[in-house]
Amino acid sequence: MTEKEYGKLVADLAPKSPIWKDCLMAFLIGGLICTVGQLIMNGYMALDLGKEDAGTATSMTLVAISALLTGLSLYDNIAKHAGAGTLVPITGFANSIAAPAVEFKTEGFILGVGAKMFTIAGPVIVYGVSASVVYGLIYWITTLF
Repeated sequence: MTEKEYGKLVADLAPKSPIWKDCLMAFLIGGLICTVGQLIMNGYMALDLGKEDAGTATSMTLVAISALLTGLSLYDNIAKHAGAGTLVPITGFANSIAAPAVEFKTEGFILGVGAKMFTIAGPVIVYGVSASVVYGLIYWITTLF
């Protein structure tokens, strides 16, 4: 069997990706998460919190809800249907912190939860901070001239 024939065989046997359905679900679920966030923020503003304080409280609420859903093993079920839609930054980040903590809790609080909590989110934090430093330096250098 040649390489070309093998490639065709693999392509024929591989399951077809439902890309349009995946994109639609990501859009709908991601939009629903954002809509819930806006409703929460409106609720906090109705309680006479200023816009900045309501935004902070909304972020904290979304993180708490996401961590709770992760701990109850519901976030993964949502992600199975929503795909990238659950990666809305604040809820996806909370899930990436809580999921390893839940998974490794049997290994104890120090070597399990503490050591494994940032295995997924840690590189994101490192690269995000590093990129912001590089971009800040570039911005600073370009404003010198």
